[in-house]
Amino acid sequence: MFLINSKSMSKGVLLVNLGSPDSTQVEDVKKYLDEFLMDERVIDFPYWLRALIVRGIILRVRPPKTAKAYRKIWWEEGSPLIVLSQRLKEKVQQRTTIPVQIAMRYGNPSLEFGLSQLQKQGVTQVLVMPLYPQYAMATTQTIEVLADDLVKTKFKNLEITKFPAFYDRKEYIDALTSVTESFLKDFDFDHLLFSYHGVPERHIKKTDKTGKHKKIVDNQYCCQPKTPEATYCYRTHCFETTRQLVERLGLKQSQYSQAFSVAFRD
Repeated sequence: MFLINSKSMSKGVLLVNLGSPDSTQVEDVKKYLDEFLMDERVIDFPYWLRALIVRGIILRVRPPKTAKAYRKIWWEEGSPLIVLSQRLKEKVQQRTTIPVQIAMRYGNPSLEFGLSQLQKQGVTQVLVMPLYPQYAMATTQTIEVLADDLVKTKFKNLEITKFPAFYDRKEYIDALTSVTESFLKDFDFDHLLFSYHGVPERHIKKTDKTGKHKKIVDNQYCCQPKTPEATYCYRTHCFETTRQLVERLGLKQSQYSQAFSVAFRD
């Protein structure tokens, strides 16, 4: 078992998030989108079709619009996601004696760079922690696969342990409850909407190792929590996070609803 409070300097933690362009310049955004959208676990089409869609269509028209959208959220220090990830790393480092690094699945600092930094610090055992509470093919799984590939090809002396989905861990629900309550205490709301990023149904079926995944029905669990088929079911993870959170908040069923959204508009 990987113990984060171990005093052994051979252990290290790598916190991994999605990623960001290096800047809001169109060329940097184009490079980032190419790496992101050409991932076979994001757009799971055959390579030729994925390349046709991404490089033949999307990258010809989308980068200027996306760069404009990034400029609206960009901070003076840089990408908000990178800045916040660095702050998280510093807070985690304050709580442990073992080395902590951050990495991004796409863009910089890369996963390869993060592993190399830990290796330089004398680390031989790495806890890879994707910063996604719910498991999905296009998020957690692609990080795990790349980490495995890097260890096999470039970091053969490293041993990695993967932190599992934490959608229902008490510590996570505690944090969500605290943050949500701080917003709701002075807000007379009519209805609370929980919005999660959507994924294709086929992605959920592909991550199911049991072959028992049921057809998705609106506003219902597709798998029972804590069953083998729910282990990697993103949809069930989202519903379970919502269920536990509203239970802690004391909300009635009429006071909230859940939805899935994928829009990223200008």
